[in-house]
Amino acid sequence: MSNTKMIFEQQPDEDTFGGRFSRALDASELSARDLAWRLGVQLATVKAWERDRSIPGSHHLNRTAGLLGVSLSWLLHGIGLGPSTTGNSFDTEIEVKFEKLKLLHAETGHLIGELRNKLDERANTTQEFS
Repeated sequence: MSNTKMIFEQQPDEDTFGGRFSRALDASELSARDLAWRLGVQLATVKAWERDRSIPGSHHLNRTAGLLGVSLSWLLHGIGLGPSTTGNSFDTEIEVKFEKLKLLHAETGHLIGELRNKLDERANTTQEFS
């Protein structure tokens, strides 16, 4: 049995979006100006995110989380992979990708189950008409 904790078993980070964003930005190797440039937004926009005046639009959220080395769920809700305290960006990148892969794996399993049920239903319907 694995000792890996599920994402929802973790204690959530109770900080606001701006607080989590600010901590992730501080822990990353990017300045606010660099992040703004990479996202194609104004520096004032990034500063507004830090101050809880606004949050990134859906088209910027995933890329923002990736650039900061945190999971999207942590950035939005405080649950998931937050900024690394070790400062090793390579390890953080691997952890973020691993978290994404685990979520994709779970979603794939769910979809396989749905498809299996539909195929079973179709097979049962076909047998009834035979």
